[in-house]
Amino acid sequence: MANSAQKNSTLVPIIIIAGLFFIFGFVTWINGALIPFMKTINELTDAESYLVASASYISFVVMALPASSIINKIGYKKGMSLGLIIMAIGALVFIPAANARTYWMFLTAIFIQGAGMTLLQTASNPYITILGPIESAAKRIAIMGIANKVAGSLGSVIFGAILLSGIDEIKDKLSVVDANEKASLLDTMADSVVTPYIAMAVVLFILGILIRKAPLPHVEAAPIEENTSGAKAKSSIFQFPHLWLGVLALFVYVGVEVVAGDTIIAYGISLDIPVEQAKFFTLFTLMAMVATYALGVILIPKYISQAFALKASAILGILLSFCIVFTSGFTSVLFVAALGIANALVWPAIWPLALTGMGKFTKTASALLIMAISGGAIIPPLYGALVDNKKESLMVDGVSEVSAMAEAASFGYWILLPCYLIIFYYAFWGHKVGLKSIKS
Repeated sequence: MANSAQKNSTLVPIIIIAGLFFIFGFVTWINGALIPFMKTINELTDAESYLVASASYISFVVMALPASSIINKIGYKKGMSLGLIIMAIGALVFIPAANARTYWMFLTAIFIQGAGMTLLQTASNPYITILGPIESAAKRIAIMGIANKVAGSLGSVIFGAILLSGIDEIKDKLSVVDANEKASLLDTMADSVVTPYIAMAVVLFILGILIRKAPLPHVEAAPIEENTSGAKAKSSIFQFPHLWLGVLALFVYVGVEVVAGDTIIAYGISLDIPVEQAKFFTLFTLMAMVATYALGVILIPKYISQAFALKASAILGILLSFCIVFTSGFTSVLFVAALGIANALVWPAIWPLALTGMGKFTKTASALLIMAISGGAIIPPLYGALVDNKKESLMVDGVSEVSAMAEAASFGYWILLPCYLIIFYYAFWGHKVGLKSIKS
């Protein structure tokens, strides 16, 4: 009866937080469509175009600790509300950015939205982690992941249709028209973001107000329990090496997740797959993640542990990295999409493992884990730089531009391998470092 009552008391908060994960999933995963869109309207290189992802994810470095301080003062619920309102403001900045067709203004808008998501995530992730037993936290976070990636799938399809429709024909026209007509075409294309972002801003403002009235109970992490061997009580966040290793693992994980979702459309296009087909490729990655999240909800913790899920994910990620670079064509695209399977349970597993025993340090630890989302700002541009450098090298050797682009885009996925090796280490050994003085 007690378990039944506990489940009922957490059901409504879980549904509400799942709604928030749906929102920032939708906003995050439209980057897959924004990257080729921005590359076209602002005439960018591959490395420059991936700054779309960087602008969003670098905000997690800048804002995570301030977000933790804000949440300490105003609480989880008000923090979530404020995060939604800041995201709405960022959506509105897309309007002058589109009118001016100025890349730095677009990046500013994306950064502001990222700042709002930082506050939202810094509040919602630890909240859902400590809302129930730590042993089943990965299960609850997997439910959040389903909401997040279903929203991401919708966002990528909707914005892919809005922003990328007819982009092939526009590219063909751009190569033959004069400067004035070219500017007119690009201005018209840029204006296509105005209406959807106005709608997004309105929805976010309304939800920001409504969340203040939501029935979310106050929760706090359990205090740290020291063992009886005479170990000193923890007095600093720097005394938890398993947390810092978790931050590193989460950093590279977010990087590979963003690479898998945000490069797959451009990768398909580089393989001479029509945009009308390629614009759906991010959906493949996200659906692979959703299916694996569903397995996590069923299997964790009844059949497998959070640590086991992380080990299996790391091994699969390493294998798929090799498969991507050693295959070609649509088969290679499918292996990129399959990274969704390897990635799905990494975030749900790392959070509870990294927050184990954090007690009063939970909010600060959560801020550090949120800062690790900046991996999405660093690793995709590294992928883009690898692609650009490899392409230039191949063209110097006499390879045609089309063939060089396809080979270079595949070569860039070598960036995945060291990332999955770091996750592999954390899964097998890193999450245990320094925990001997804390009761399991």
